[in-house]
Amino acid sequence: MKRSEVPVNMTWDLGLIYKSPEAAWEDAREIEKLSDKVEKDYKGKLNTADAIVECLHLCEKLEEIAGKVGGYFSLAMETDYTNAEGVANMNKASKILTDIMTKITFVENEIIEADAGVLEEAVDKGGTVSGKLKKILRAKAHYLNPETEKALAALSDFMDTPYDVYNQAKLSDMKFDDFVINGKSYPLGYALFEDEYEYETDTDVRRAAFRHFSDKVKEYENVTATAYNAYVRRDKTMADLRGHKDVFDYLLFEEEVSKDLYDRQIDVIMEKLAPHMRKYANLIKRLHGLDRMTYADLKLAVDPGYDPRVTIEEAEKYLTEGLAVMGEEYVEMIRQAFRERWIDFATNDGKCTGGFCSSPYGVPASFILLSWQNRMADVFTLAHELGHAGHFKECNNAQGCFDTEVATYFVESPSTINELLLTGYLEKTNPDPRFKRWVIGCTVGKTYYHNFVTHLLEAAYQREVYKIIEEGGSVQAETLSGIYKDILTKFWGDAVELTEGAELTWMRQPHYYMGLYSYTYSAGLTISTKMCKRILEEGAPAVEDWKKALRAGSTVNPLEFARMAGVDISTDGPLNDTIDYIGSLIDEMITLTDEIEGK
Repeated sequence: MKRSEVPVNMTWDLGLIYKSPEAAWEDAREIEKLSDKVEKDYKGKLNTADAIVECLHLCEKLEEIAGKVGGYFSLAMETDYTNAEGVANMNKASKILTDIMTKITFVENEIIEADAGVLEEAVDKGGTVSGKLKKILRAKAHYLNPETEKALAALSDFMDTPYDVYNQAKLSDMKFDDFVINGKSYPLGYALFEDEYEYETDTDVRRAAFRHFSDKVKEYENVTATAYNAYVRRDKTMADLRGHKDVFDYLLFEEEVSKDLYDRQIDVIMEKLAPHMRKYANLIKRLHGLDRMTYADLKLAVDPGYDPRVTIEEAEKYLTEGLAVMGEEYVEMIRQAFRERWIDFATNDGKCTGGFCSSPYGVPASFILLSWQNRMADVFTLAHELGHAGHFKECNNAQGCFDTEVATYFVESPSTINELLLTGYLEKTNPDPRFKRWVIGCTVGKTYYHNFVTHLLEAAYQREVYKIIEEGGSVQAETLSGIYKDILTKFWGDAVELTEGAELTWMRQPHYYMGLYSYTYSAGLTISTKMCKRILEEGAPAVEDWKKALRAGSTVNPLEFARMAGVDISTDGPLNDTIDYIGSLIDEMITLTDEIEGK
């Protein structure tokens, strides 16, 4: 469908941010005035603790309003990249916000130059801006001169151009033709393929969809590779300009995560999870009676006959009951999300693929995007995104705007724990072996596959790309496809036949344009696996510990966040425990299958 044809009840209500675009533009003018005031009242005067704190509080207010304005127009664009007016509005808003941020670049530069005693006093007096001050001081060694910082801020909008090119090619220019199998015509689109055909039980249709999808995607491989090469070279340039030892140090710096922690997450999973997942692939092949196990078959459900279609109303019931352990306030948030249209369920032309949750500071709502296909997988996606909503509800209410910029290392913990809690609930609703296998299959095939396989393989691929860039090289389509094929081969071995087109998976994810985001899914799930066990065993006390961690926002680093939840990620223990747990789930599915089949 076109966006204009989508029923209103299937869309989110951006009126929860602004009642109209005019109201958003009014706020944009307001923060332009606010930036003028910051410049007029404080430029050249940030040499006392009081001046620094007062100025940063104004910047904090500016940041809050800018987040709402940018969020409003960005979210509108994400639902329809074919809407020229929506794209133009986003570009206009982005230009305004870039100009504003460029104007106030002097703030951080002057703070860095202030006397040490003044800065210590400012931190003591700062309140909700103390954390921001500490981050500025931590990054002092990597700041450049004021003129350069201002120039970089002015260019920041253009630095996102590679991602804009990627999205326009994928969501606006790429048009899919119908395909015919056994005399029947089937429509094809990005969301249709990823949310429907990858799970299709008819092998001829599923594999044909993969072939036709891959053929179309391949037509755009060179423009996509050019955009991605520009993006990663940008990162390398910024790393060099700011004096980081390498591009990895630059990308991990703000996350307060060491390279060892990053490498460990990738290396341990690639080595130790792969044997378990090959066993899982063989189970899928067995259950579906496949002639061979191909890359196009990996998303098949363990028991599609037990994968009932789920209505949106049924999804709400599953979620409110399945996540009841989180407390009545949390359950009411879920009801509110459905009641007040926080969720965009629609599948329409030009809509962003995948799923995400956005929680603008100062707005009493979150905004969740997915393409609803009436599958249990969609219920797990909703549980995941509502986990983000619950996180930022706690965090935004407890912290100032600056202290809600949490590290990506643990940002996926609150989302993935919801998927695990939903699984725990479902397991208790029916003792039947087939039902139990289906529930475990949802956990392995959705939660762990998505976070410990799909995104982890992305991370392993990303690391190889950045190694090339770090060494002064560049990447083209052939190089990127070769890297991805090598990663897939290393992980799946001879258990999975890499269908032609599998190597093009590097073209399909937006995460590559978000720094080293991909590896953090498995990191977050490692924490949430341990925390879920605590909640299911201890109940309310563990839930309260978890909520305290969520409220901390960016006032803690990833190690401290995990400790607040009772997890020590300074060792590889939690990661190895999680991999062993995944292996045990796969073994249990095999045992249940033998029991069901009478073996």
